[in-house]
Amino acid sequence: MTIKQHHTIPPVHSQLPDTAQPSSSWLIRRQQKFNLLLPGIVAALIVAASAAFLSEHYGAPVMLMALLLGMALGFLSEEGRAVAGIRFTSSTILRGGVALLGMRITVEQILSLGGTLMAVVIGAVFLTISFGIILSRLLGQSRDFGILSGGSVGICGASAALAISAVLPQDKDSERNIIFTVISVTALSTIAMIAYPPIAQWLGLDAHQAGIFLGATIHDVAQVVGAGYSMSQDTGDTATVVKLLRVAMLVPIVFSLSLLLRKRGDGGPRPALPLPLFIIFFVLFVAINSSGIASTQVQALAGDVSRWCLVTAIAALGMKTSLKALLEVGWRPATLLVSETLFLATIILFAVKWLG
Repeated sequence: MTIKQHHTIPPVHSQLPDTAQPSSSWLIRRQQKFNLLLPGIVAALIVAASAAFLSEHYGAPVMLMALLLGMALGFLSEEGRAVAGIRFTSSTILRGGVALLGMRITVEQILSLGGTLMAVVIGAVFLTISFGIILSRLLGQSRDFGILSGGSVGICGASAALAISAVLPQDKDSERNIIFTVISVTALSTIAMIAYPPIAQWLGLDAHQAGIFLGATIHDVAQVVGAGYSMSQDTGDTATVVKLLRVAMLVPIVFSLSLLLRKRGDGGPRPALPLPLFIIFFVLFVAINSSGIASTQVQALAGDVSRWCLVTAIAALGMKTSLKALLEVGWRPATLLVSETLFLATIILFAVKWLG
């Protein structure tokens, strides 16, 4: 008699590693996060595009337009589907835009200025930040606001303000101070673009000296280019390279601030890296641009992406800012920023005359 033996055969899927489920779960989580962020990102992009349109057709500073339009839509950041995306845009996309600024700079451009001029420009940046810290305390403002305002005036205006704010401790006044600084340096930079070329001519500066003066004092890159090339090709070229040296100062300044704030021990969370990741990428992009690997088209594309990231981030910051809170800032912060601007211009003029 044949006895039939029955064996239970386990299901095939139990013998195989379940790799499909975690992968699918990860994709679902990514999709959910994307869906959560998308409305706010799109809202900020629409504001940025509107600001770019106004800037191109009416000559208004694009950063200022993005801020003002964003503030008019502040209700979007209070509640609703756009809140998470607006927060993401004002932080992560902002850092991406700052990192891509590195594609504007090469080491060769900076070294072409010469040791003496480099020392003057670098020294002026540090002196302006130090002056801002001291004056901010005398005016009853926080040290961090002095660093923020001094760095934005000394380095590269709104972009520097955004980069520095990313490593400063956050409090209830942080966003208001950032927005006020961006508005102020943009306005002051526009005034300087109009006023500084006639001042340079009145002082009898030659093309090279005028380029140094404009590049080392005007806050935003666009206004430096506008002022420089309104005088001459040589003045514009010199002003642009000097300005790029100031932009490159983002790296040591933000690195130094990161180290100092880690040692301050204010109880806030400390980053795992002493240097923020977006600054590491900034240095990497400078290295790529300096190596000649990137084509002119890639450089132009990176510049456009950086510009759009920054304008979109500014729009998101505007949405998060209360106009009422901004109006409560008072005269002291405005006095601080104007004083820092005049201080920087005075230092550079003396240096230009001294260098001959």
